[in-house]
Amino acid sequence: MEKFDLFVLPFTIGLAMLVTVLLVKYISWIKQLAPCDKTKLRKGFISNKTLQALKEVLYESLLHRKIFRVNPLLGYMHMSLAFGWFLLIAVGNLESRMFYDGHMSPPYLPIFFRFFNPNPENFAYHTVFAFTMDLILAVVLSGVLLAWFKRVYSRMFGMKKTTQLHLGDKLALTSLWLIFPLRFIAESFTSANSGGGHFLTLNAGAFFGSILPTEYLAYPAWWAYSLSLGLFFIALPYSRYMHIPTEVFLIFLRKYGVSEKVNATGYTQFELNSCSRCGVCIDKCQLASSAGINNVQSVYYLKNQRYNEPNNDLALNCLMCGRCDSICPVGIDIKSIRANGRKQAVAQKSGVYQYVPQNYISRTEVLYFGGCMTHLQPSIKKSMVDILKTASVNFRFLDEDGSICCGRPLMLAGKVDQARELIEKNKKMIEDSGAKVLVTSCPICYKVFREEYDLSIEVVHHSEYLLKLIDEKLISVNKQSLSAVYHDPCELGRGSGIYDQPRQVVSSLVNLKTAASEKEEALCCGGSLANLKIAPDKRRKIASDALKVLTASEPDMLITGCPLCKKTFNQSSPVQVLDIAELVSKSLVKKDYYVHNLKLDKSMVKQEEEVFVAE
Repeated sequence: MEKFDLFVLPFTIGLAMLVTVLLVKYISWIKQLAPCDKTKLRKGFISNKTLQALKEVLYESLLHRKIFRVNPLLGYMHMSLAFGWFLLIAVGNLESRMFYDGHMSPPYLPIFFRFFNPNPENFAYHTVFAFTMDLILAVVLSGVLLAWFKRVYSRMFGMKKTTQLHLGDKLALTSLWLIFPLRFIAESFTSANSGGGHFLTLNAGAFFGSILPTEYLAYPAWWAYSLSLGLFFIALPYSRYMHIPTEVFLIFLRKYGVSEKVNATGYTQFELNSCSRCGVCIDKCQLASSAGINNVQSVYYLKNQRYNEPNNDLALNCLMCGRCDSICPVGIDIKSIRANGRKQAVAQKSGVYQYVPQNYISRTEVLYFGGCMTHLQPSIKKSMVDILKTASVNFRFLDEDGSICCGRPLMLAGKVDQARELIEKNKKMIEDSGAKVLVTSCPICYKVFREEYDLSIEVVHHSEYLLKLIDEKLISVNKQSLSAVYHDPCELGRGSGIYDQPRQVVSSLVNLKTAASEKEEALCCGGSLANLKIAPDKRRKIASDALKVLTASEPDMLITGCPLCKKTFNQSSPVQVLDIAELVSKSLVKKDYYVHNLKLDKSMVKQEEEVFVAE
C-alpha cells in the first residue's frame, strides 16, 4: 500500500523546521528563567498543577472561553479554527492508526489520509470517520469564512479596530486562510475521481466533477495544500501565530507559579510570543476611545518588544490602568512588561535620595500614610485623622509633614534604582515604629507597600480599615437619603482586587447606584501618574468621558477611594466628588450636621486645586 508521494515534502520540511525553531527558542527561554522559577517549573511538573494547566489549555487555547465572553461570534471564530484544527489532527491520527492496525506511520499520513486511501470501503469505520472528518472540516471552514469577513467588517465582531500586520503575519495569515479551503478542494476532487468522503466532500466532489476536469486537478490541489501547510509552519515562529504553541507553554509556567520579575527573564519572552494580536485590548484603551491616540496600545507595544524595536513613546505613553490586562484572553502581564521596558528607556542613577533624612516615628499600634496626592487633597487626610481620633485609635501620621514618597511614581517612570533607595529608608522607619497595621489613603501607595516593601506588618487601604471600624462599632455613622455612585480606582480595583469593601462602606452611608462600567471594567480617571507623554487636554477628555458614564444615573455624588481620581474628576464633574474617607467623616454620629455637610464645598475644592497648582 502506497504511503509516500513527493507532494508531502513541503509539509514535512515545514514541520521539521518549525519543531527545530521552537525547540531552540523554548530551551533558550527556559535557561533564561530566574533560578526560583526553574525550581517552580521542576516541582510543578509532577504536581496536580499540570492537570490544572491542561484544563486551562482546553478552555482557553482551544475553546477560547475568554474571547467568547468578549463577543460570542469572535469566540466562535477562534474556537472553530483552533479546536477544529486540533480535532482534525486528533481524529485523523486515530483514523490512520486504526486503519493501519495500530502501526506507527509518518506524521504526514494522517494529514493526507484521503489521498493515500480515497475510498477505504474495506475499513469497518470508514463511514463514521468520513462523516466526522467532513463535519469538523465544515466547522473549520465556517471559521475561515468568518475570519475573511472580520478583515472587512470587524464591528460585527465587537471590534472597532483590528491590529496592523507584520510581514511574517501576512505570510502566515495568507497561508492559514488557504490551508483548509485547499484541503476541502483536494478531498472533494479526489472524491469526484475515486469516491469516498461524506456529506461535504462527496457532494462537493460530485458538483466539481460535473464542471471541472478533476482527474487533472486533484493532484495539483494536494500539492497546493501541502505547500500552504509548509509555508505556514515556516512563517509561524516569525509571526503572531507563534502564540499557538507558545500560549500552551505559558499556561503551564503560570500554573507552576512562574511570573514576571523586576527585570525581564525568559518568562517575558514566553509572554511576548503568546500575544496573538487579536486586538480585543485596543477598544478597551481609553487613549484610543477618548484621546484619539491609536498607535501606543498594548498590542503594538508587545509587538514592538518582541521584535526588539525600541520606541520610548510606546513604553511611556500608557495610563497603566490595567484595562488591557483584564481583557487579555491569554492573561499576559502587560503592566509588568511595560514597567520593565520603561526601566530600559530611562537613565538609572544611584545616590539620588541619599540626602533624605532617616526620620524617627514613635512606637504605635497603627501607622497612617496619606501619600503625596492625599497631601494635595487636604480634606482627605483631615477626614482620616478625624475618624482615627473618633475611634480612639493609637496611631501616628507617618508622612504628616509631606516629606515621604512611597516610591511608586518613580517605579512607574522606570526609575527603579532611585525608588529602591526611598523604599529602604521608608521600610526601616515603618518597621522601627512597631506598628501592626499600615493604613494608606492612596491606592498607588497601597500597591507598592504590599508588593515592593516586603513588610512584616499588615497593609490595608483606608476603605478596608474604615469598614473594619464600622463593623467593629468603633465609630458610629448615620445613613443619608442621598444617592452615590462608586468609582473603582485602577490600582485599587484591577490592580489589587479590592471591589467589595469600599462598596460596603458607601452602602452603609448613602444609597449606592451601579455604573455601566465598574469593577474590572471600571474606567480610568485619566490623571494617571504613569503616563509621561499625554497632553493635558487629552487627560481632560478621558476624565470627561469617564464622568459621562459614571454620572449617567444622575447620582447626588461620586465617591472614589483615590485622591488622584478625586482631584482629576473634581475639575469637570457635574456632581460632588468625595473620597470615601470624607464621606465617612461627614457621616460620623458625633457630628451635629449630616445632609447639608455632604453638599459640595466650593471653597474646599478651590483650595485643593490651588494647592495642586502650587505644587
